[in-house]
Amino acid sequence: MNKGDLSMSGLPPPREEPRRYPPGAGCEERAGIMWLEILLASVLAFVVYWFVSRDKEETLPLEDGWWGPGARPTAPEDESIRPFKVETSDEEIKDLHRRIDGTRLTPPLEDSRFHYGFNSNYLKKILSYWRNEFDWRKQVEMLNRYPHFKTRIEGLDIHFVHVKPPQLPPGRTPKPLLMVHGWPGSFYEFYKIIPLLTDPANHGLSEEHVFEVICPSIPGYAFSEAASKKGLNSVATARIFYKLMLRLGFREFYIQGGDWGALICTHMAQMVPSHVKGLHLNMAFILNGRILTLFLVRHCPRLFGFTQRDMELMLPFKEKIFYKPLRESGYMHIQSTKPDTVGCALNDSPAGLAAYILEKFSTWTDSEFQELEDGGLERKFSLDDLLTNVMLYWTTGTITSSQRFYKENRGQLFKQDRVKVSVPTGLAAFPCELMHIPERWVKGKYPRLVSYSYMPRGGHFAALEEPELLARDIRKFVGLLELP
Repeated sequence: MNKGDLSMSGLPPPREEPRRYPPGAGCEERAGIMWLEILLASVLAFVVYWFVSRDKEETLPLEDGWWGPGARPTAPEDESIRPFKVETSDEEIKDLHRRIDGTRLTPPLEDSRFHYGFNSNYLKKILSYWRNEFDWRKQVEMLNRYPHFKTRIEGLDIHFVHVKPPQLPPGRTPKPLLMVHGWPGSFYEFYKIIPLLTDPANHGLSEEHVFEVICPSIPGYAFSEAASKKGLNSVATARIFYKLMLRLGFREFYIQGGDWGALICTHMAQMVPSHVKGLHLNMAFILNGRILTLFLVRHCPRLFGFTQRDMELMLPFKEKIFYKPLRESGYMHIQSTKPDTVGCALNDSPAGLAAYILEKFSTWTDSEFQELEDGGLERKFSLDDLLTNVMLYWTTGTITSSQRFYKENRGQLFKQDRVKVSVPTGLAAFPCELMHIPERWVKGKYPRLVSYSYMPRGGHFAALEEPELLARDIRKFVGLLELP
């Protein structure tokens, strides 16, 4: 007899029994049981999610694109590789000097150092050197000491530096290595590390591993043409650089990067793992909520796989994990939302451009440099090196297009973070990087992590700041993959 039959018979429906707790269970015990149930449900949900999601999207799809103006032509794309040379002119230099002469600066607050951004008193020194002593023609000659080329890929002229070893040991072939820069850097970041990789014997290193180095400019940076259409993100750039390597005749190669270069190279490994012999990074983008474990790590770091060195680099959590990234990421919000607005000002003012870019070379090299009146810039870099990088943005007018890369990649980090990297990976963890990523976290996304190095010193712009340290770590990583 069902409930309806009972109702029609005039009998009262059966009373539902209240939820019973064990005899004598008080409020505290009931609360404990409730939290236990919530915990078990959470664990079950996690297990279900893990089984459902772990096998999804093992590789990124290799698609295609067209980023030039207008519709894609029906004729095949010109795949020729053309020599390119950096040039300048009297008009270009005169215009720069005229704009520097007309600079208006706001005095800094007393004792503000670099806490409010680039200190304008020190900026006066930078501008004086730039106007009266910096020799751009000499720097152009220096830039041209390595061979430059351009080739058209997906409608864009892609610029790259291609350096072959000057000499090889008998019976050896060079290892192709693609090195990708980030923002606000450029291909010039690699000029000091290139000879250590291509000509190690003449720089005190073993000839066991000799590289052939390719350093492209990201589309919209320096001499690589900017997209005419929306959507050119890090995945599209990875595909373009993969096509570049194929066009140069490389079917298998090593890749290396930091900043945007780390993300682009990671995407390439996710996209064409059979072509990537090894991936070396000096920065890793690790998300997926792992930062939430920090609330528990302090009390039992070993349980979460953290070493004593990890704790040294991450404590105090409040400063290094929360305040520091927040303090250093204001530019990211601007460039991820309205890059063209600030780009108008920076593309029109060399003083503004220098302050905007060089401030990152200060605090991203060492956050403690904000305590110094000069931002510590000349402790790690020469003014010629710093201004050469700024000039690559100024003379090409690419600061706005470089900033658009942030808007195109908004949300991209989370979208691709769950795709694990199946190729052998090495990471050089420099102590002054914007955020330290423990080995345990890296292995979650890069399960074939074969090399993880705590570097003795250095920050975000590792190739320019500590070229020998980075070169040695790349060589160590490759050596582990090519053991006899």
